[in-house]
Amino acid sequence: MAFYHVGFAVPDLVAAMRELRAAAGVEWADPRPGRIGEWSFRIVFSLPGPPFVELVEGGPGSPWNASAGPRFHHLGFWTDDLGAAERRLERRGLPAKFSGCPFGRPYAYHHLKSIGADIELVDAVLQPDFLATWQPGGEPMGTLDERALEEQ
Repeated sequence: MAFYHVGFAVPDLVAAMRELRAAAGVEWADPRPGRIGEWSFRIVFSLPGPPFVELVEGGPGSPWNASAGPRFHHLGFWTDDLGAAERRLERRGLPAKFSGCPFGRPYAYHHLKSIGADIELVDAVLQPDFLATWQPGGEPMGTLDERALEEQ
């Protein structure tokens, strides 16, 4: 599998960065603002990686809303075929909870009740931009092999 990060939704990005640095020595890239649909958010990834720790601060109503408190949000995986990966999860009873595709962002969250969090499938087409932004000079990461998973 092509696991590359664990994501947390947090109400205060700077406080979460500071606390993880103090507790575990985690170093961070510079936080960046973002927007998808009607939601603004701030995001940051740990350095180095993979695996990365991702912190996302999103407002009420957003997929990363943490107004009730911080929470484990997702495990992130690269995939060469987002559509096939989504269909595989849907066949296994894990429908999409949120998709960035309608907003021109090829990723989707599928909820796993057993862990209380999502699997984030991210199209590998985004990997070069991800590395350029969050790990300049970093090596390409693997991707999720949907054919091998279908055989399981």
